[in-house]
Amino acid sequence: FFVIPAVTVTRAQVQQDPSAETTEGTGISINCSHPNIQSSEYIYWYRQLPGRGPAFMAYAHKGSKELQEPPGRLSVAADRRSSALWLSRPRRGDAAVYYCAVGD
Repeated sequence: FFVIPAVTVTRAQVQQDPSAETTEGTGISINCSHPNIQSSEYIYWYRQLPGRGPAFMAYAHKGSKELQEPPGRLSVAADRRSSALWLSRPRRGDAAVYYCAVGD
């Protein structure tokens, strides 16, 4: 097993589960709650690999978009109050801290 931590970021309106884990190659969903999101705001996802700074992964306003690296998908709930980052084929090298954020 390997662990993919998901931490709460500084904006009080964004919350994530403290951690998630899966086996290599088994898809996993990392969820983010942002119930106070404004209509003009976007949802951003970043990840921080061990020993590195945070790196941008994807952003969305609504709907779903595919991710090329790592393979997966970013989905936003219809009411935009939550989003989920789906990693379809995670590898050990994808073990990292995953952050979601909301902003203009």
